[in-house]
Amino acid sequence: IGDGRWFIDRVTKYANERVVFGRPIGQNQGVQFPVAGAHIEVEAADLMRWEACRLFDAHQPCGAQANMAKYLAAKASWEAANACIQFHGGFGFANEYDVERKFRETRLYQVAPISTNLILSYVAEHVLGLPRSF
Repeated sequence: IGDGRWFIDRVTKYANERVVFGRPIGQNQGVQFPVAGAHIEVEAADLMRWEACRLFDAHQPCGAQANMAKYLAAKASWEAANACIQFHGGFGFANEYDVERKFRETRLYQVAPISTNLILSYVAEHVLGLPRSF
């Protein structure tokens, strides 16, 4: 969630500062929509995280919510990273922007500490009642 917010912050600042053909690139829906979508996904992940925390604090089962929060956070961070590097263009790979480094790091959340496939298996079995797949 923090990385997702970092990417959203970076791309928003850049989209407001980068001027092409006399206007900031952030004025274009082709930039706005992916960034806004990534922001929505990050905020949804944060809400699910807080729901998992609320259930945990209330000593109620929270495995499904915790797993879904991790899944949503990993996906949201990855989408935010993609938007950030896309709209930075070649500058997204320049060392001084740190975008490329964070881009590589955020990929880790898809596989560690638990992979998104294991989360999907957990939800399928424990939430949806589907037979165990492995």
